[in-house]
Amino acid sequence: MAWSPPATLFLFLLLLGQPPPSRPQSLGTTKLRLVGPESKPEEGRLEVLHQGQWGTVCDDNFAIQEATVACRQLGFEAALTWAHSAKYGQGEGPIWLDNVRCVGTESSLDQCGSNGWGVSDCSHSEDVGVICHPRRHRGYLSETVSNALGPQGRRLEEVRLKPILASAKQHSPVTEGAVEVKYEGHWRQVCDQGWTMNNSRVVCGMLGFPSEVPVDSHYYRLKSLTNKNSFWIHQVTCLGTEPHMANCQVQVAPARGKLRPACPGGMHAVVSCVAGPHFRPPKTKPQRKGSWAEEPRVRLRSGAQVGEGRVEVLMNRQWGTVCDHRWNLISASVVCRQLGFGSAREALFGARLGQGLGPIHLSEVRCRGYERTLSDCPALEGSQNGCQHENDAAVRCNVPNMGFQNQVEVNGVPRWGSVCSENWGLTEAMVACRQLGLGFAIHAYKETWFWSGTPRAQEVVMSGVRCSGTELALQQCQRHGPVHCSHGGGRFLAGVSCMDSAPDLVMNAQLVQETAYLEDRPLSQLYCAHEENCLSKSADHMDWPYGYRRLLRFSTQIYNLGRTDFRPKTGRDSWVWHQCHRHYHSIEVFTHYDLLTLNGSKVAEGHKASFCLEDTNCPTGLQRRYACANFGEQGVTVGCWDTYRHDIDCQWVDITDVGPGNYIFQVIVNPHYEVAESDFSNNMLQCRCKYDGHRVWLHNCHTGNSYPANAELSLEQEQRLRNNLI
Repeated sequence: MAWSPPATLFLFLLLLGQPPPSRPQSLGTTKLRLVGPESKPEEGRLEVLHQGQWGTVCDDNFAIQEATVACRQLGFEAALTWAHSAKYGQGEGPIWLDNVRCVGTESSLDQCGSNGWGVSDCSHSEDVGVICHPRRHRGYLSETVSNALGPQGRRLEEVRLKPILASAKQHSPVTEGAVEVKYEGHWRQVCDQGWTMNNSRVVCGMLGFPSEVPVDSHYYRLKSLTNKNSFWIHQVTCLGTEPHMANCQVQVAPARGKLRPACPGGMHAVVSCVAGPHFRPPKTKPQRKGSWAEEPRVRLRSGAQVGEGRVEVLMNRQWGTVCDHRWNLISASVVCRQLGFGSAREALFGARLGQGLGPIHLSEVRCRGYERTLSDCPALEGSQNGCQHENDAAVRCNVPNMGFQNQVEVNGVPRWGSVCSENWGLTEAMVACRQLGLGFAIHAYKETWFWSGTPRAQEVVMSGVRCSGTELALQQCQRHGPVHCSHGGGRFLAGVSCMDSAPDLVMNAQLVQETAYLEDRPLSQLYCAHEENCLSKSADHMDWPYGYRRLLRFSTQIYNLGRTDFRPKTGRDSWVWHQCHRHYHSIEVFTHYDLLTLNGSKVAEGHKASFCLEDTNCPTGLQRRYACANFGEQGVTVGCWDTYRHDIDCQWVDITDVGPGNYIFQVIVNPHYEVAESDFSNNMLQCRCKYDGHRVWLHNCHTGNSYPANAELSLEQEQRLRNNLI
């Protein structure tokens, strides 16, 4: 994956930013699309975009080699066959290509021979169609709304709701108002003649809302909306499953010179949407019963923004991923609405937002668009067609415009200002990067004297900022009422560095469970471990070197399933040399090892400094990049493991003072969030632990997001663990 430089900035408010540029959507220079059944994105009438207009391809001399080139350009692995005589319906507009002649090795259709652009003696009854293999090409990135737009898509750009009622104007986000469409740079109104709830559903989905409710149109007629005559769209007919209004049947207003009005007897189309739980004001009840009362059995992981991420589903009491075979905007929209967002603006393929671990539960998901949950859609089991985690599907959903990128008000007056760096850390920087649309935070700066900044923004307007890391904007974080910055700002102003990708560490739960055992280790062999604070406090009062400590030992294996390498926060010049073990610590505390009571109180603890971050194991074909020998660079490459064996010093929890009982064994990686990750929810591993004073059993080991809380161990698994004698 090509490296892209981080966006580094001095943090000012108003917080304005632009999202990173999108990646190309097709593999060739000319854009293609298939117009056919929405449930089968791999087949349909072949259309080509040329000179800003979509047109068709004639079936003369069209054969499997031409279909193969078209399918590969569309992101599929191969072509199965082609269809002649307008099997998928007659197209509109020009017939751009005729007598297409390909060898079969071309990367795009415009590299093949033909009569030339627009030179054809065909009619639309000869429009060709193709049927591709549903498996996506590894180089294909995503299906976006822009790829799916219909004939009006080149001109119909955006949709918004213009609030009419006073109560609607005060609501954020705006959920009710007159529908307006941006057409050739100007906002135009839509006539309500024939307007249906299906139309409202499409509009609400585009604006980031999962559902819609009826509107009292009689009340709006009393507001004199019928006096307007600047309607552009005369009538819209949607099925309700479209990701964009341009996919609906759209009838434009009558041309000039026509006697009949643009909207006879009608008024503006008015829509009322229901915001998802993430975007409702606090303590506000939903307008109607929704599908969010129960915990959803689908989730998004490793996305930089709210409403995007790798799709994971809960089946058989375990979270797993979805294969991208036949993954499209319709199925992606079902996921988005189920989670309380709008329709999908992008369906991503090829583990674009990182690979998952564990089972691949679903493949070839075929939603029709009206399903309430993804589990209602027909699908195959992921193991049935050879899917790998490199095929993990992801989604980017439409989310409401909350106005957070526009301004921060200070005493009711919007103005630029800076943020005090007291308490400023990575979690606060994560929220700032998310609010700016710049991806993940990789650094949180407490000094920004090396950036000149904007002179008019030197005043500190926010201090004491403390975020949980899940907020949409800094305005939602806790902060001081009256601004109080004890060091006065100046060089101590908050700053961030953002990047569009991040690492993601997760532990091998099964290895911890299978390698745990007890050891009574003599104090004479624990001097270095004692020096590095790897023993309980009671060890300080023992008669060294006589006696022993009882240690719960285990191996850990940490995998980087993110999209960038995991690197220490500081460079080698800042690493600390530890003479006793004769190694460098690149991160002072890399993991926490704890033994807890069943109600969460610590009874024993330990820590593991990151004395050596390296690629212990990498899959075939992936080269190890990091090794500790000879003061080498430290880190964990994407796709590689860093293993800490059970026989290494400090790879334990000292349980000398712990009595027999049932406990929770817990490991947390990167506990202080010193290094940015795309997902911190999987950094914690927990096991049920039984200790009888002589033996120990670990069972039901799982990362923090792998299982529901009540998952239990099978008898067969439990019997395999009864061999952990001292």
